[in-house]
Amino acid sequence: MTDPAYFLYHSIGQYPGKAKDMATALAGFSDIWGAYNDEQWPKVLGQRHEFLSLWRRLIDAPDRTLTSAENVTTALFSILGGLPKDRLRGKRVLIAADCFPSLHFLLNGVADRMGFTLHTVPIRAGEFWVRDEDMLDAWGPDVGLALLTFVTSTSSHRCDLTALLAHGRDMGSLIGIDLTQGIGIIPFSLKDHPADFVISTSLKWLCGTPGAGIIQMRHDLIEQVTPELRGWFSQDNPFSWDLDAFDYAPDARRFDHGTPSIMACLGSVPALKWHAAQPDLLAHNRDLTDLIIEHADNAGIQLATPRDTAQRGGSVMMKLPDNTDTQTLVTQLRHQQIHVDCRGQILRLSPGAITTQTHVEMLFQALNPLI
Repeated sequence: MTDPAYFLYHSIGQYPGKAKDMATALAGFSDIWGAYNDEQWPKVLGQRHEFLSLWRRLIDAPDRTLTSAENVTTALFSILGGLPKDRLRGKRVLIAADCFPSLHFLLNGVADRMGFTLHTVPIRAGEFWVRDEDMLDAWGPDVGLALLTFVTSTSSHRCDLTALLAHGRDMGSLIGIDLTQGIGIIPFSLKDHPADFVISTSLKWLCGTPGAGIIQMRHDLIEQVTPELRGWFSQDNPFSWDLDAFDYAPDARRFDHGTPSIMACLGSVPALKWHAAQPDLLAHNRDLTDLIIEHADNAGIQLATPRDTAQRGGSVMMKLPDNTDTQTLVTQLRHQQIHVDCRGQILRLSPGAITTQTHVEMLFQALNPLI
């Protein structure tokens, strides 16, 4: 079979020609970095600037409010370590139980040192995502920070950012959003959803590389933070090495620290440029996810995803029977060049640019006998 069925955009996004585009970009980096001259830094920092500019346009971020990060976990740590000490001490940090686990691991690990209580809003028994109303009920004026998940990785639930942000403003809380599982397929603009900060990666629907994440923060808040994770690139002039003259850059660059992951940014530029030129990715996705839901209903498979498109990201998750050996199932499908994954009994399906209606039909023809 020469036409694999790819449903893994919740993990690594693909697009036609991606491998060739990446190879060209990384070869260009090699030519610059391996040259016997002194032009490396100006050239590669200029290319990193292109990565940041593409991200700013993607989410309508004001100039100088966005920088790169290795991943969402280091991005969140940089933010936490830079907040004024009274921002979180003695308060609650609110997060949903269906957040990206890495962020919960981080928050749980620093809670005692930073003096806050981590409040994890649970998923109701028998359900698959944290309800927005349960987040709102748990959100009082003692919440110093709420970290919202734009789209969840285990149910594709899309939270009501408008309602949550409005409530958070009334409570006086800082509000951050993890965009990772939705950005690139569900439109997002900071003009519509002015969070205090957002974090994300360029993987998944944006089809980028590992190591090419971002931090974006409200400009007036940037002026108040002093990240403890800091280094030579945190300065306005990274090439100032006066040990007694360190001063944070006046913009989002203060969230930089050591040498940035420039190669990951450069490797993601072709994907971000390709993505910016696509007019109908969401319409294509909606056609395929509607078809997946129809097949799941016909097969009697329980959905673990909202049916309402306004509450759903780009993925469809299904609850497989308890007696299904999901790892064996994934392996058997892989042997048929059908690429999916599972988290426990949850089968995750994310159709993107290279996925077709034929692939959906292939999937269910192979899946039905296995369950």
